[in-house]
Amino acid sequence: MEILKNISLKDKNWFKTGGNSKFFCEPETEHEFVQAITFANKNNLEIFVLGDGANLLISDNGFNGLTIRPKLKNITINKNMVMAQAGVAIQDLINFCLDNNLLGIEDFSCIPGSIGGAVYINIHYFEKFLSDYLINAQIINSKTGEIIVVNKSWFNFGYDQSKLQNKNYFLVSATFELKKCDNLEAAYAKGRRDEIIRYRQRQYPTSNSCGSFFRNFHENEVSLEINGKKMIFVAYYLDKLGIKGNLKIGGAQVSFKHANMIVTDDTAISQDVINLAKEIQNLVFKNYGIKPVAECQLIGFEENIL
Repeated sequence: MEILKNISLKDKNWFKTGGNSKFFCEPETEHEFVQAITFANKNNLEIFVLGDGANLLISDNGFNGLTIRPKLKNITINKNMVMAQAGVAIQDLINFCLDNNLLGIEDFSCIPGSIGGAVYINIHYFEKFLSDYLINAQIINSKTGEIIVVNKSWFNFGYDQSKLQNKNYFLVSATFELKKCDNLEAAYAKGRRDEIIRYRQRQYPTSNSCGSFFRNFHENEVSLEINGKKMIFVAYYLDKLGIKGNLKIGGAQVSFKHANMIVTDDTAISQDVINLAKEIQNLVFKNYGIKPVAECQLIGFEENIL
């Protein structure tokens, strides 16, 4: 496996912004993943594991370490258990499962990203979370390169949360327990998958965005109640501000499709996105006394930039 130098990350993330990575590699096997970890540790380099680049913003200054983009893409089935390696695209896994009469994860259709990134953030769609299906996983120690198997409880999953976010371990593969079905049920599920994809493509931007930029609020963070329930949805407050499709800074703009999604054009730099996000935070705080928290992963920036 070749360790490359000074590689652009601009073409490797959905915002299409950001600088270069000092070092870059694409391991295709577990052994190569270990080699990459070893190289980083020998050279005292910070590690950034990049998936599909769908839920992150990379600094215009780039990343001063080793970017690892896993190309481990094996999928195996054992009855109703499916193992997928970190580099498998979520949609590819969904399609594979439906073709093999396995149900469950089609709820996540059209959510961009790899299995590594999906487990890292614990992707969700309405009330369903990817962690509902995960049984165990292989992870690699970021300091030693040791690969171990852990069960679901190890991850401490929550809303947009997993233990992987501590950056002490990286995902190698994950095993999911799904429901075996007959051909008719599989055909119905494929239709449902297609409808979810159609809905998401109409409702949300499909390029040059990280998806939802801010996470929803926790109940203890808000006081507004509607019909006896705390209004935790950040998009509610952003919609009330009237910024959808209107607020723009540089090459970054609030999407006309969704108030909690920022999109970029060909002129955008990452700082435009940061400046726009800060303006949104200021507007929400000025009007409601609460501050949205970024769900988008910020790579190469100073801490607490948002």
